[in-house]
This record gives sequence, structure tokens and C-alpha cells, in this order.
Amino acid sequence: MSKKYILAIDQGTTSTKVLVVNHDSKIIDRASKDITQFYPQSGWVEHDADEIWETVMDCCNEIFARNIVKPEEIAAIGITDQRESTILWDRDSGRPVYNAICWQSRQTASICERMKKQEGLEELINEKTGLRIDPYFSASKIKFILENVPGVQERVNEGKILMGTIDSWIMWNLSGKKSHVIDYTNASRTLLLNIHTLQWDDELIEKIGVPKQILPELKPSSCDALAFTAPDVFFGQQIPISGDAGDQHAATIGQACFEPGMAKNTYGTSMALFMNIGDKPLKSNYGLTTDLGWVIDGKVQYAFEGVVFVGGAVVQWLRDGLGIIKNARECDILAEKVQDTGGVYIVPAFAGMCAPYWDAYARGTIIGLTRGTTKEHICRAALESMGYQTRDVIDAMVADTGKELKSLRVDGGATKSEFLLQFQADILGIPVELPEITDMAALGAAYLAGLGIGFWKDVSELRQHWKIKKVYYPRMSKEERDSLYEGWKKAVGRSLDWAEK
Repeated sequence: MSKKYILAIDQGTTSTKVLVVNHDSKIIDRASKDITQFYPQSGWVEHDADEIWETVMDCCNEIFARNIVKPEEIAAIGITDQRESTILWDRDSGRPVYNAICWQSRQTASICERMKKQEGLEELINEKTGLRIDPYFSASKIKFILENVPGVQERVNEGKILMGTIDSWIMWNLSGKKSHVIDYTNASRTLLLNIHTLQWDDELIEKIGVPKQILPELKPSSCDALAFTAPDVFFGQQIPISGDAGDQHAATIGQACFEPGMAKNTYGTSMALFMNIGDKPLKSNYGLTTDLGWVIDGKVQYAFEGVVFVGGAVVQWLRDGLGIIKNARECDILAEKVQDTGGVYIVPAFAGMCAPYWDAYARGTIIGLTRGTTKEHICRAALESMGYQTRDVIDAMVADTGKELKSLRVDGGATKSEFLLQFQADILGIPVELPEITDMAALGAAYLAGLGIGFWKDVSELRQHWKIKKVYYPRMSKEERDSLYEGWKKAVGRSLDWAEK
């Protein structure tokens, strides 16, 4: 039977999705499962690593049970994941020694403060990794587990502990606990990979204090095989896992942003703006990270990135935290009932502020409230907060590159909101382009896997698969745009440096 499909696993912050894609980039089937969020203390966010693995297989089981696609028809598997989230597990038992610490979690802020006091360490990290010291990245999460879970350090010394980001964990399990690997993009989010040499950096490893022996083997984002599925695990099939990248890297590939200067924004639980900057890393002076974009055919592509911790999660908070809406569509309906927010701004700094502010101690605020404020104003302000935070990052990218952005490609669950996309175009003053497919991280993972085995010839073929659904053009005057944004900047100023250090 012909191998005519690519299977893509997209393990995200709130759910796991599995998609099956054909050669024309059409999604043939899909399944998804929510994962549980754990909040042991204020600002802490964790996941059950075993549950994550179970949801991957649950989704695959659901797809193959429908018999639209058969396991033997899968040519390769691509994986994309929530990047910095970190797991340590026992080599012998295969069991995690602690929950997966989510990228969102602020529980390692005190460890990061210690790291910042090491003379020259932050500059060294920025020079070698393009990143900065922050609880967001994996290194401090590794140290937290080593320092706080009894017996783990001893088992490290005995060679029995392995570390990985979520992609590593999934490949370890898919391979029947044989392959301990990670791709360059996920590795680049740990603070331990030198993005210039594409190697684990011994100097950083020593200064930060992470045991090198627990780190996975480095692999390209796309190749003939990072690992193979074990037949006794994956429906009797030995299938190459030939694509792997962090979610924002994969989404950029799905959006076909293959040329320098092209940018995309993913509106998920968080948001991540990615701008292709070419084959040489550039240093940001305006609060962005310099990312290793991907490695395909031995060629490295770099990017500027600005991550926003709370994107669509602000709407989830209105639903689950405040209880003022029943679903995301209701938020749109309420927002459209008022002409403006009545001067209300929501700064959703629930877990601090990421790019371009980098303040782990910022906290959320609603400002501008009056007796006339209604839930309609609150809903509108929540949606607008995603547009404002996107502009924060776009302005930084323009300042760093000296080039105005011509348009912004968008994807992710929150792009279902027409109100949001129109406001985004208005507050940026540039067109916002919505493609037909918005599951871009999964599609990008599929592309990486397909390129690795020759399922698609090259990226030029993939460019032809990107199709636009709708373009949102700015309607707002420059004066109104600038006035609203000035109010946003004032509101952000009230939220910074709020929590006790």
C-alpha cells in the first residue's frame, strides 16, 4: 500500500492535536484532546507528562479507528511542541521524576535572579543563545527539579536521569524508549545551545550548572529520521519521525515565511511573532530574542521572535476565571455591541510580561474602569489586548531591522475572531492576511517531515500550497491609532514591577 500521508503531532499548552496531511497540504483527518493544567502555587504552571503522552496515542487511536487513514499509509511523522516546557525522567523506568514544568510557569524566578547575579552570565547567554535569563526558558526549570526533588541529583550522578522538552519526551516514547533526541529549534530554547555552532555549549552548561549527560542528542529540524517508531508502540509500524520543531518555528514554516522580512503571528494560548531574518543571526536591541529558526538540508535560518505570554488565554480567563462568557464566540458578540472600550484597558500580565518588556514581576491589571463600564467593554478590551501586544513586538522588529513590515500572516485558534483581526490591522496600519489553513504549527511539522523524506521536493513547492482566505485592511486613522496605543503604553506602565521579588 502506498505511503501517501504525513502524520503531524502538535502538542500544545492546553491540548494535543494530531493531523493527517496529504501531498496537496489538505488535512484529511484530525483529532484533539485537552490536557490538564496544574497550578500548585501562584504563578506556577505544570502538566502531567504521562497524560501528555497518553493524549498523543489517544488522538492517533481515534484517527485510525475511523479507518479513513490506515497506519501503514503514513510515510513519516512530524512533531511540534510547546518548546521550553521541561521534563526530567528516569532512564530505566521511563517515568517522570516531577511534573512537566510549563513554559508559562514563573516558579523559577528566584533561580533566574541568582543566575543574573553571576558576573557576565546574562551577556554570555545573550551572545551565544540569542536569549536572556528568564523563567520562560528551560535551564532554570532543570535546576528547579534538581534542587527540589529528593534523590534526583543522586540518580543524575548514576547516569539514570534524562532531560527533554516535550518533543524529546514524545520521541522517547514513540521509539519504545530507545531514542533520546531533540531538534535544534527546541534545544535553542534551553539557554544551553550555541546557535552559532549548533552544539551544546560547555561553558554555559558549566556556568549554569546543568549536567551535560542528561541532555538529548541534537538533530536537524528535517532529515531522513530523527528517530523511528517502535512497532509494538505504534500500530505495528516502524515509521520515520523525520520532522521536529518548536511550535512557533513550525508555524512560520507552515506560513511559508521562507524569505527574510516575512513575519507571522500565532494567536494561541500565548502569541508568538516570528520574523525571518536570513542565514545570519542579528542582535536585538529592542527586547526580542534572536532565534535559530530551523535547519533544513543543512542550512540554518534565523529569526527575530517576540513572545506574548497571554494571547487567547485572556478570553479563557473571561470564561473560566470571571465567568462572564460561556465561549469565545460570545466574547466577540459582546465586544461588537460597544463602539469602544470606554477607556478601559486590560493588560493580561498574569504570568509577567515577556517581549519586549521582560518583567517576571509584572501582573495583570484592568484600568480605566468607571461606573459605566460593562462586560461588553471588558470583552472588547480583552480582545484588543492581543492587538496591542502584537504591536509592541512589531514595533520592536521594525526598530531592530529598520524595515517596515508590509503585511502580517496570522494563524491560531483566536483568528476565528473577525473583530480581533480587524482591530489588529487597524492598530498596526498594515494588512493582516488569514490563510485557509490556520493549524500552521501542525502543518509546518508535516512539511518538515515530508521534506526530510522527499515527500515534497523543496520549500519552493510548499510556497505554492499557501492560500489566502481573507485580508483585513486597516480602516482606522493614524491619529486614532496612535492615541489608543499611547493609552495602552500607559496601562502597561501600571502593571510592571508589581509582584514582590
